[in-house]
Amino acid sequence: MSCGLRRTVSRLAVIVLALGSLARGAETVSVAAASNLIYVLDALTAEFKRGAPGVAVTLTTGASGSLFAQIKQGAPFDVFLSADTEYPREAVAQRIGAADTLRTFATGRIVLWTTHDGLDLTDLAIVVRGAKVRKIALANPLTAPYGRAAQAALAHAGVRQEAAAKLVVGENISQTAQFVETGNAEVGFVALSLVLSPRLKSVGTWRELPAAAHPGVTLDHAGVLTERGARNAAARRYLDFLASESAKKILRASGYNVP
Repeated sequence: MSCGLRRTVSRLAVIVLALGSLARGAETVSVAAASNLIYVLDALTAEFKRGAPGVAVTLTTGASGSLFAQIKQGAPFDVFLSADTEYPREAVAQRIGAADTLRTFATGRIVLWTTHDGLDLTDLAIVVRGAKVRKIALANPLTAPYGRAAQAALAHAGVRQEAAAKLVVGENISQTAQFVETGNAEVGFVALSLVLSPRLKSVGTWRELPAAAHPGVTLDHAGVLTERGARNAAARRYLDFLASESAKKILRASGYNVP
């Protein structure tokens, strides 16, 4: 082989390697996640990228049911992280989710939260009946699992009917928290992960409602790859990462129980 030909082959090899690196660097994962995960997602994604620096991760949050509807309509999401197990299971049933990727990665916890001084949250029934409480915020039970848990808690406490006239409904759990934070509702049902977040951890007071307080509604959070995501190796890596010890540590610190 001539010297000139060797130089040409060498240059081609460098170009091929560079293109390969660019292709790897161009890997993307689009994650659609329930709103209660809004703060923990940044920490999770940063940890994921420590082991996958070439993967670009885009995050979209909203009510689980709203995200599911978007996926049904063809939204280009790879990973669906729901605040329940029902929507991911339905995605599998409707063949828009990959059955072999369905898994529970965390269990959420719900709290009663207020920014009003002197409001005792010890007894939910007393809170609902109190004259100081004119508005009670909860997420839309039709699309948000935390909203369904709040509704179940009111029924369990025997005050669902009494609470009805006071309810203000958020599109998702983040908007519900905004109602309480801004004082538009004296009290609200929100995710523990939100009140533990750096932005809200010193705001107001809260009391956790145990799982027994909202019977029939679990807050097991399940993830699944969409039909599109099942063809994306980086998306599989992201979903697998959520079962890692480093991800579990972040989830625990953010107010979740983990499997």
